[in-house]
Amino acid sequence: MLEVENLAKFFPGTPPRRVLDGISLALRAGEYVAIMGESGSGKSTLLNLIAGLDTPDRGGIVLDGVRIDQLDDAARTRLRRARMGFVFQAFHLLPHLSAEANVALPLALNGVRGAAAARRVEDMLDAVGMRASRHAASNRLSGGEMQRVAVARALVHRPRLVLADEPTGNLDAHAAGEVLALLRRQLKRDQAAGILVTHSEVAAGTADRIYLLGPDGLHLRSPQR
Repeated sequence: MLEVENLAKFFPGTPPRRVLDGISLALRAGEYVAIMGESGSGKSTLLNLIAGLDTPDRGGIVLDGVRIDQLDDAARTRLRRARMGFVFQAFHLLPHLSAEANVALPLALNGVRGAAAARRVEDMLDAVGMRASRHAASNRLSGGEMQRVAVARALVHRPRLVLADEPTGNLDAHAAGEVLALLRRQLKRDQAAGILVTHSEVAAGTADRIYLLGPDGLHLRSPQR
């Protein structure tokens, strides 16, 4: 479903600075993996490349048979909207919109509106335990509640791939545990592949597999549950 093959990225300089080199990764539908590494190891750069927000200097990225790295900007944007979902550390909800309106945004971007959109938003808010707060402005919610809404927004359009960048970094241990369990459950339910970038051993331990990203590449490590 997702194939990353021999990926390399260099930043300009004399000589160019290597950020990633020889990175390969494969995910099937429903698989959920964590990527760990030191600050500056290239974790966020790797996510940006997979998301099509940046282009590699070498290698290929294939999602459902589509070579992301060979698309133009407009085509990459369309692919992100239709087939990817994102969960960030800082939530990135629109603060004065309701939880319901925030979750509806990906559907509107994909042309799903009216009763069909309303049903999917309601079902997704129900799945993340936020249906009772659907009319609350996002800036009135707790951190854990905002991240639940962010997970709902990431999954409501039924993406094939979900990318999560330190999604529990701003949460206390209890809220983080709830969000991680929720994210895993929803990925498995929807058979979406998921990549979690994290510094947390606890967060990484919720994944099916853990990869370590370092100067010598990306290496598999067994999950420690």
